[in-house]
Amino acid sequence: MAPATLAPRIGAYLRLIRFQHTLFALPFAYVGLLLAAQGWPGGATIFWVTLAMGGARTMAMALNRVIDARLDALNPRTQDREIPAGVIRPRSALIVALVGFVAFTVAGLALNPLTFALLPVATAFLVLYPYAKRFTWACHAVLGVTIGAAAAGGWIAFAGSFDGAAWLLWLAVAAWIAGFDVIYALLDERFDRQHGVHSLPARFGPERARRLAALAHVVAFLAFAAVALVTGQGLIGWLGVGLVGLSFVHQHRLVARRGAAEALRAFDANLYVGALVLTSVALDLLWRSFSILSG
Repeated sequence: MAPATLAPRIGAYLRLIRFQHTLFALPFAYVGLLLAAQGWPGGATIFWVTLAMGGARTMAMALNRVIDARLDALNPRTQDREIPAGVIRPRSALIVALVGFVAFTVAGLALNPLTFALLPVATAFLVLYPYAKRFTWACHAVLGVTIGAAAAGGWIAFAGSFDGAAWLLWLAVAAWIAGFDVIYALLDERFDRQHGVHSLPARFGPERARRLAALAHVVAFLAFAAVALVTGQGLIGWLGVGLVGLSFVHQHRLVARRGAAEALRAFDANLYVGALVLTSVALDLLWRSFSILSG
């Protein structure tokens, strides 16, 4: 294939798996790693965690696009996605999903026995989410628990076991993801009602859905604060928690002022939450290490 045609094909596959949305989960896998290690976890562990997260994300999104292809074709907001638009065939997307699954499995095997043992559970959740919205308005929580597992997975990758802080981090990420997924679902409220797709906005209306999303983000903020407390983070770590709280307030103010019209901007604002938490945790650990060495 000529370079002139190869680049657009690569771009299409990257759009298929929404590569940029890796920023939702991958930073929290690293946060789990850093907190479990209380410092640098080692290059090999970071490599395998990165491969696991990339593989899981690729598998989940490719499957999601295949499973949702019919609904995407009906929805004016999504009908230009790669499969409904005919840019990528479902069979090709399934091959991409298989490649992601192989990468996920190899990484899980390379890390430790517990990560490998949990692979079937993680895979089941990754496959479940696209179907969840077909039978329950709690699909947002399913997505949150699925993506939140990345944070606990990062912890397990280093420690080889669960810990109270890992559960709290999982809760924080799960509640954060569920909250902004409810906000994002405001864009499709009417479509979901018409086509029997389950979501909080379709079930309870936009006002109650926004309040429930806000409640989820209160839980997320408190859980992030609990993680900072349990893991002994200093001022920099707590500053990160505070900034995350402000980002929650910002996105809910956006949606409260203009409703669903601002839901996409609120969704995009969440791309920076993971990077913010990762940066604050890493700098806090670095500062504490420097203080110990200099003291």
